Amino acid sequence: MNPADYQKLTAAQAIAYQQELRKQISIKPIDKEIRIIAGSDISFNKYEETVYAGIVLFNYPDLKIIGTATAISRTSFPYISGLLAFREVPALLDAWNKLDVKPDILVLDGQGIAHERRLGIATHFGLVTGATTIGSAKSRLAGKCEEPVNEVFAQSAMYDEGEIIGVALRSKKNCNPIYVSPGHNISMEQSVEVIKNCIRCYRIPEPTRQAYMLVNKIRVKNGGKINQQFDLFG
Repeated sequence: MNPADYQKLTAAQAIAYQQELRKQISIKPIDKEIRIIAGSDISFNKYEETVYAGIVLFNYPDLKIIGTATAISRTSFPYISGLLAFREVPALLDAWNKLDVKPDILVLDGQGIAHERRLGIATHFGLVTGATTIGSAKSRLAGKCEEPVNEVFAQSAMYDEGEIIGVALRSKKNCNPIYVSPGHNISMEQSVEVIKNCIRCYRIPEPTRQAYMLVNKIRVKNGGKINQQFDLFG
């Protein structure tokens, strides 16, 4: 299905499509050297149709910025928990297609398989593009886990229906954990290791932190207000 047609779907049709995509998910170790990584973020008002997307490219593991891409699109697909990818993917795909160089891994601000149907934004986008993706979310959507101890890089497995779907990772002391899960074409262990390598001085990994700042810069430039995120940087 062309992501441009997502806004024509009903919620029931979107869920059925997620169940189709779920059969194609590949959680396996990445088998190539990681030289370029990217972070992405999406910004929108749930009551409006405009969606802003941003991607920032970095060399890896130094994390020096080497490129950016942004896009602004419109969607009439409603804001529904568990189906946000149907609002976000078309705009993000527009930004992705503007990149002259594609990253070895894309880190998305959201869930990978840590989703009730295993189809968070990171997994969905990975399936649409074939990219290797990781979800790094600021809050938990699905599954249960114990609170990681208050030490840097302490972690706790997230379970849903007896399956490990992600890891709650304490990226910084005295801050809420982040929630890491593989999106597509990468293992759980590698997903966590990559995110740990992308933590600098802040709660969230540098790729998605820079993407957050980029997308809000574009949003403000085009007349919108900054999408405030509490406990974002720590």
